[in-house]
Amino acid sequence: MQTLYWILLFLTTFFVMEFMAWFTHKYIMHGFLWSLHKDHHKKNHDSWFERNDAFFIFYAAISIICFLLWRYQDIWIGLPLGLGILAYGITYFVVHDIFIHQRFKFLKKANNRYAKGVRRAHKIHHKHLGKEKGECFGMLLVPFKYFKK
Repeated sequence: MQTLYWILLFLTTFFVMEFMAWFTHKYIMHGFLWSLHKDHHKKNHDSWFERNDAFFIFYAAISIICFLLWRYQDIWIGLPLGLGILAYGITYFVVHDIFIHQRFKFLKKANNRYAKGVRRAHKIHHKHLGKEKGECFGMLLVPFKYFKK
C-alpha cells in the first residue's frame, strides 16, 4: 500500500509542478523577477546560458532538499516529492529547451499535432518581447486552440 502512496504522490507532484510552472512564469518571471527572465525573450548576449536559467537552479534546490530530508531525516514523503519535481524538471527541459528552443540540435523533426501545437503556443507567447501581454500557460497542458490540423 505504501508503494501506491508513493506513486500517487509522485504523479500529483509532477502535475502540480505544471501549475507551479504556469504560476511562476506569469507572476514571478513576468513580474518582480523579470530582470532574470527578460533575456529569454530578447537575446542580448552571446552566451549559451541565460539569466533565466536561475529558475532551474531554484527548483533543483527544492528537489535536492526533498531528497536530503528523505535520506537524512527519514521523512518518507521527501523521496516521491523530490522525484516528482525532478521528473517535471527533466520533462520541462526536454520540451522547452531542447524541443522548442533547440538549445541542443535534436528533436527538430517532430511534426505531430501535439508538437505543432506546443510550438505554435510558445511562438505566440514569445511574440511579446516585453514584461506585459505575454500569454502564459503550462508546458504540457497547452490550450486546445493551438492544436489545429
